[in-house]
Amino acid sequence: MIGKADQIFVLLQHWIMGFFPPAWQAVVGILLGVVAILIVFPTLFALSVLLERKGLGRMQNRYGPNRVGPCGILQPVADAVKALIKEDIVPFKADALVHFIAPLVLVVAVFMGFAVLPVGRNMVLVDMDASLLFFFAMGASTELAVFMAGWSSHNKYSLLGAMRAVAQMISYEVPLLMTTVVVVMISGSLSLVKIVEAQNHFSGIFPHWYVFTPWGLAGFVLFLIASMAETNRSPFDLPEGESEIIAGYFTEYSGFKFALFFLGEYVGMLGIAGLGTTLFLGGWAAPFAFLNWVPSWFWFFAKIMLWICFFIWMRGTMPRLRQDQLMNFAWKFMLPMTLINLMVAALWRFVDEAWLRWAVCWIIVIGAYVAMGRMGMRRKRIAPRRYRYAE
Repeated sequence: MIGKADQIFVLLQHWIMGFFPPAWQAVVGILLGVVAILIVFPTLFALSVLLERKGLGRMQNRYGPNRVGPCGILQPVADAVKALIKEDIVPFKADALVHFIAPLVLVVAVFMGFAVLPVGRNMVLVDMDASLLFFFAMGASTELAVFMAGWSSHNKYSLLGAMRAVAQMISYEVPLLMTTVVVVMISGSLSLVKIVEAQNHFSGIFPHWYVFTPWGLAGFVLFLIASMAETNRSPFDLPEGESEIIAGYFTEYSGFKFALFFLGEYVGMLGIAGLGTTLFLGGWAAPFAFLNWVPSWFWFFAKIMLWICFFIWMRGTMPRLRQDQLMNFAWKFMLPMTLINLMVAALWRFVDEAWLRWAVCWIIVIGAYVAMGRMGMRRKRIAPRRYRYAE
């Protein structure tokens, strides 16, 4: 019974495939997986938006959505209807074709990444040997879509917002990629399925997740920070800084095209959370051995929602960075720390004595963090902020 609950969606897929001739079953199975992705993750997007608006309202001591449906739970439906019926305005001198294609490219690239994410035991659409590379290849396509949107709008604010967004995404994509290299080094595979299987072991009741190692914890924290910058989340939401450049690269977008950008941003956030869960938090593996009876897909989505809650918490807590602070942090702190973490992972792999590698790796990680933090503060000569008021 426990096995059937875990594999219920796999069994349902095979049951539906049984109604088709053998020659069609492989294609039908892929189509069913695609349909499942197109239903599940947009649904999570709607729930995430509602959770964010309610959560931020609670943090800021105000009401969130509370008019549409019981306790405002139908607010995402109302937002979707409004986006569908709202007028689509295209600037007269804009490149209409590129202006139309840009949000489509963004959404398609984001959804393609879910094809290689193992959302449960035996639940992955495409199991390829280089699935990690495929995920990042699809993620890199979003930068092209952002630039297309800014350039095609024929608006200086849009172009400036697009250039800032592309610069930020490229800068933080480098440490984001480097943090995943340590996982590949230890697991010995680029397959996300094999990376999850490598962590699905227990010592007593405790799992062998990579986050519980010195290099894994450092990589997890760096990945978490880089993922917030890559998805334009606070405090790295400069591309959409309304107080500075109106609304960034989608200033000239309205109606359903704007909704597609909104969808792409949140679904991309779910995708990067799913990748981080797979790499560092055991993917669909249970957090304790005695909880293995719970379906694997439940743990995967529960971990993703924890990431989303953390992103919401950061948005309600942290102020926005300046552009120079954002770029300096990427190149002068994040990148050196990821390179040091590569060395730490190599030591972990080749040092035989357990106590020695734990001690050496922790000393290097903590020492590098403290040293670079102190050097950065000394160089900037950070002093208490003084407030001056006009008289």
